[in-house]
Amino acid sequence: MQDSIIHIKNLSKKFERSYALKNVNFAVNSGEVFGIIGMSGAGKSTLIRCLTCLDKPTEGQIFLEGRELTGLSDKELRTARKKMGMIFQHFNLFSSRTALENVTYPLEIDRVTQVERLERARELLALVGLEGKEGHYPAQLSGGEKQRVAIARALVRTPPILLCDEATSALDPHTTHSILELLSKLNEKLSLTIVLITHEMEVIKQICTHVAVLEQGEIVEQGRTAHLFTTPHHPTTKRFLQNLTHTIPDYFLPKTKDQDVLRLSFTGRSAHQPVISRLIREHNVEVNILLGGIDVLKKETIGNLVITLSGSEQERLKACQFLEKSGVLWEKVG
Repeated sequence: MQDSIIHIKNLSKKFERSYALKNVNFAVNSGEVFGIIGMSGAGKSTLIRCLTCLDKPTEGQIFLEGRELTGLSDKELRTARKKMGMIFQHFNLFSSRTALENVTYPLEIDRVTQVERLERARELLALVGLEGKEGHYPAQLSGGEKQRVAIARALVRTPPILLCDEATSALDPHTTHSILELLSKLNEKLSLTIVLITHEMEVIKQICTHVAVLEQGEIVEQGRTAHLFTTPHHPTTKRFLQNLTHTIPDYFLPKTKDQDVLRLSFTGRSAHQPVISRLIREHNVEVNILLGGIDVLKKETIGNLVITLSGSEQERLKACQFLEKSGVLWEKVG
């Protein structure tokens, strides 16, 4: 891809006799928030270690800003890794260093002058909302504050990419929300490209523009987040989404041949139109709304309804055709 800042081609990683990753392909464009979701053991940690070349892939190529990484020398790799900041589930802060000293550490390695590194660290701590906490040690900070220090440290070299490895898994829901809001703000303010590894679809929903679903070392589905939310194809994707939607009880499923249960997704123009009222007025069908809700994604809003549609087979077919023409995605339930 011409605009891709990261491009993974045919990546595989084998440990002894089994593959942890197999033929992985994806590209991340500059400025995107790209989520990689998978259950425990799916290969997420191996993938991010390969992405940074901490683990060399068995097969395949990794391109960073158009430069292939797997053939670089150790010295060249160290330089390339400075383009990727990284934050982790358990923060990885130095307990004997203050927040300010934790943030300055990478610049000390780079032999940046003390004046410059202190100025840069204070600027970043203010950006992540920790102004006044510069002298606090990790033991004096909450989990969310520790992660904010880790974010500031990851960005101190001004990398264009931030890698997040289960960065909110150790946090409570309220703190998770605030950290994801911060990452979203940094993405927009700094034009920062973010690659986010998670096992939680709620995290993908809040921040990611694009997502890849990883299952047993393979990417089984990928695309725009809104597209996967409205038209998931693979069973693993559907299983993740089930955690965000209500399950329809069996007694709501159709009992007669003149009734269907439909799950509707409203996006774009259709989300702002009185589609259901027009459906009832213009077609000889009855509609009963079983449940509904709104999913607010990073850049799009998706409305969801589950309805029963009653009437003759011909009228139900016409009603579904009307829904398609109105920009509503639908699928039969049960």
